[in-house]
Amino acid sequence: MNLYKHQEKRLLAGLPTNDIFERITPQVVRDFAEHGVVLLRQAIAPAWIEKLRIGIEKNIAEPTARGRIWDRDDNGRVCFYDSQVWQRIAEYRKFVEQSPCAQIAARLMNVKRVNFFFDAVFVRTPGAQFRTPFHQDEPYWSVEGFDTCSIWMPLVPVEKKSALEFVRGSHRWNRRFRQINFGALTEDERDQRIDSPDDQYELFPDIEGDRDKYQILSWDMLPGDCAIFNGRVIHGGSGNLSHDRDLKVFSTRWLGDDVRICFRKEGMDPDHSQIMTELGLKPGDRIGSALYPEFRFELA
Repeated sequence: MNLYKHQEKRLLAGLPTNDIFERITPQVVRDFAEHGVVLLRQAIAPAWIEKLRIGIEKNIAEPTARGRIWDRDDNGRVCFYDSQVWQRIAEYRKFVEQSPCAQIAARLMNVKRVNFFFDAVFVRTPGAQFRTPFHQDEPYWSVEGFDTCSIWMPLVPVEKKSALEFVRGSHRWNRRFRQINFGALTEDERDQRIDSPDDQYELFPDIEGDRDKYQILSWDMLPGDCAIFNGRVIHGGSGNLSHDRDLKVFSTRWLGDDVRICFRKEGMDPDHSQIMTELGLKPGDRIGSALYPEFRFELA
């Protein structure tokens, strides 16, 4: 029996799992630093997953102004995205404030404090084939820094062929790439990006067209499993769903010690520049305020 099937049987049987903090060993921390991504099996308890499932149905029924349909094919299959919903949906807020995610992020980044940045929801209906192009996250954000951590967590079982893929070690390439223009794919003006006015940015490499050149990581995943990655890791995918499989993902972003506010001329998504300015935050500042709550921990 493979690991995926074994864990699925244990999950369905309601069997206990090991304490997640005992499993974040020094070697796991080193792997995160070196690879830019780690998989933590059953890091989140089933009770949290159920709360998020309730929250995501509320989110689908009443999207925010930031919600959008990224793709709709001829068969009506869609890819839905929304973000920054945690202050409106009680289940999301409770998860952000009380789940183990903040401490997981702090331990993996080896920092004493983290700030929550924002939540993001991805929903693909059964059989959807729309794949997110390979990209980095940090170049789209209203912040800049190495100590970042995204926790990608499916609320339904996901096959490896449909999961997010990561280019191992790409967060340490020390290269600055131009943003991918998602607007060319989604046909939504909110996703449009202009070419960077700064010629220090390189064209993004064709990962998909030359996959054998890179070490690409992905996994079968179950609810409670978390793929945790640095904001500079190149990643993409999570399409290619089987006709009887949907995909619901709740993702959170966390910021560590060296991250500072940065407003980008080429555009940001989500663009926090207006709200940050209203809160008295400016480029170069460390993030803060109730919108970006801070969590402090002692290093293990």
